Amino acid sequence: MKPVIQEEKTGCGIASAAAIGGLSYNKTKKIANDMGIFADDQALWSDTDYVRRLLSKLGIRTAISEKPFTGWEHLPDCALLAIKWHNRSGKQFWHWVVFVRENSESYVLDSKKSLRNNIRKDFGRIKPKWFIPVILENRKPPSKPN
Repeated sequence: MKPVIQEEKTGCGIASAAAIGGLSYNKTKKIANDMGIFADDQALWSDTDYVRRLLSKLGIRTAISEKPFTGWEHLPDCALLAIKWHNRSGKQFWHWVVFVRENSESYVLDSKKSLRNNIRKDFGRIKPKWFIPVILENRKPPSKPN
């Protein structure tokens, strides 16, 4: 899996879905926009429904519920992680990243544009609060945008 850089300050959910789906940011953004999902909508990074619906449109299933982060070794082979979690005016916000384990190697795809390397292995510096398991086997092909 390859990182996709978010092209908007608040586009981490779109970029994470693009990375998991193997698509460009712009193609995924168009699909999201056609679904009424926009990067500047704070709900994209304060509600899990938007990224779940986008991934579903791309033919990718996610687990029904979020799981608390208890350690890197307990993560599935692919997961959306909520990092930089914070509370603002009583509402929860976070930055979406993608955890990947493949070929006995683990890494995090972080879409933040200002990073020198968007493939992160500095697990001690990344502080996930919780995660959503991503189910990659038996993927259905992406739905065509309307």
